[in-house]
Amino acid sequence: MENQPSRSSTSPYYDIVIVGAGPVGLMLSTCLARWGYKIKHIDNRAEPTPTGRADGIQPRSLDLLRNMGLKSAIMAHKPARVFEVAFWDPSNGGKGIIRTGTWASCPSFIDARYPFTTLLHQGRIERVFISDLEKNGVQIQRPWTIKGFSSDDQVNPEYPVKVDLEHVDGTGTETICAKYLFSGEGARSLVREQLGIKIIHKDPIAHVWGVMDGVVKTDFPDIKMKCTIHSEHGSVMVIPREDNMVRLYIQIASSTDADWNPRKTATEAEVQASAKRIFQPYSVEWERVEWYSVYPIGQGIAAKYTLDHRVFLGGDACHTHSPKAGQGMNTAFLDASNLAWKIHAVEAGFADRALLTTYESERKDVAEALLSFDNEYAKLFSQRPPAATEVQAASEQGNGQTVDNDFVKTFKEACEFTSGYGVAYKPNALNWSPEHSAKSSLIHPKGTKLRTGRIMINANVTRVVDANVVHLEQEVPLNGSFRIYVFAGKPSVTSKALKDFAFQLGNKRSFFGSYLREDINAVSHHEKHNPHSLFFTVCTVFAAARTQIEITRDVPNLLARYREHVYADDRWDRRVPEAKAAAHAKMGLDEDKGGVVVVRPDGYVGIVVNLAEGSGTVDVLNGYFGAFCSKKLGANMPQL
Repeated sequence: MENQPSRSSTSPYYDIVIVGAGPVGLMLSTCLARWGYKIKHIDNRAEPTPTGRADGIQPRSLDLLRNMGLKSAIMAHKPARVFEVAFWDPSNGGKGIIRTGTWASCPSFIDARYPFTTLLHQGRIERVFISDLEKNGVQIQRPWTIKGFSSDDQVNPEYPVKVDLEHVDGTGTETICAKYLFSGEGARSLVREQLGIKIIHKDPIAHVWGVMDGVVKTDFPDIKMKCTIHSEHGSVMVIPREDNMVRLYIQIASSTDADWNPRKTATEAEVQASAKRIFQPYSVEWERVEWYSVYPIGQGIAAKYTLDHRVFLGGDACHTHSPKAGQGMNTAFLDASNLAWKIHAVEAGFADRALLTTYESERKDVAEALLSFDNEYAKLFSQRPPAATEVQAASEQGNGQTVDNDFVKTFKEACEFTSGYGVAYKPNALNWSPEHSAKSSLIHPKGTKLRTGRIMINANVTRVVDANVVHLEQEVPLNGSFRIYVFAGKPSVTSKALKDFAFQLGNKRSFFGSYLREDINAVSHHEKHNPHSLFFTVCTVFAAARTQIEITRDVPNLLARYREHVYADDRWDRRVPEAKAAAHAKMGLDEDKGGVVVVRPDGYVGIVVNLAEGSGTVDVLNGYFGAFCSKKLGANMPQL
């Protein structure tokens, strides 16, 4: 499947050149294409991934894909879904392996909409993104590669990046001028090499892995589950796949071996023979093998993700780790979504260019945590097989209970991290912790359970206009907008505070009023997310039954314009069974007085503020947005 340069666009000027059409490049391209950017996207392969590679979508990533409207297309392929992990170890009698325990893939103490791992061939996932790109006028140019680039804003301040591209067989060349260049090339990144950015290897231990996808005939009882098997003959990880397939990961060599050789390999037949020994006393035979590969894995991270905030790295171009935890594609998705909204905020005139510095600081911290976790995860599986009593304890421990056992503690941390809900961004201009220098009694209300830099807590509410029960965190799509959640408490208590909030929001110098749409007078009556500003969507949630809420009476005009984002917090939730307003309670907000939660475009909490009478609430939010926005906000904006 070969795509030549588009003849319809002869201009060599693009907003961004994206190199590589794997998960990270496709996620970035899809976001920016939807938001109207001109993209040159190339890949050196003639077609999408035909077999093998990444296959695991973790619960948080499935939330993200649903928020983009892509989940249903992925689930249409009927992927395998892993709810539990089984552990098999040598039997006491020395005859083969026995199951020593199971645990939930995403235990109940994690508040996940989809408490399972979705397993599907990467090529099918890629095609879902490619189809969406085509709807937005972007074609992947194949098979083309990057030959070199330069970045100099003195030569061309608007399009400072010059990129030389070439067809892989040398039959064509192009030179592109762009505002940005992104490398999603994988571990062998030409862009990273030309920048002179080194990979820092965190763990001196490296491994050679064999991975095999195929259809097997076996009497092994847990072949449809994710399994980690330890035996006297070696270890293997079992991953169920779509279409009756199974993936096996087998460690072939380790740098701790006496005869260590990073180039050590094994044939397909040798790996199958090793697997048969490990599975004893069960039998396993291959009906067919779809893909087989041997590759070395070492833990590494790029020293920098960018040098000038014009040329960026993401995905495997800046971090590599073992396949055990199934984090590669998921980390790539979050790299891309983090960078996408920040590029959009800058290029759309909403934020200062300094915002782009937070991409490396936030995502590199996560990669560092991933590598540390990956090391612990390897020890969890390899160094000491868990006893059945420990597995049971880990499975049964609930939220809020004391954890005394190191294994249980490690397990819990592992599950939170592997699910994606453990990702946490440190305090910065976007994530205001309670210790932020802008001292105000309104910031981070006492008792709130929301943590800035973390994903917003799930909640069910009733949409007032149509009585539909909805997932609040999914109501605003990934569209580049900040989500302003006004938890309005009881209408009888917060009536004045809500009116004051709306009045101050409408001020032309507020964070909201300063970024109104140029076409605001021509916006359709049916525009539900962005009727006033392309950068904000406002949701109002009352701690009352739907039948007690009248939008024309209870909601100030500015907020009422978001009539499809007015909700009743009247749904019972098992996590807060005694609460009268479960969404308020889950967030840790006063059920009478409420509060305001700002959620970044990528779904992470930025700041939590009291809903107070007067101008205080909006004053704090002016300070928050003023820390990174392109305009001076408020009458007396603090210098932060």
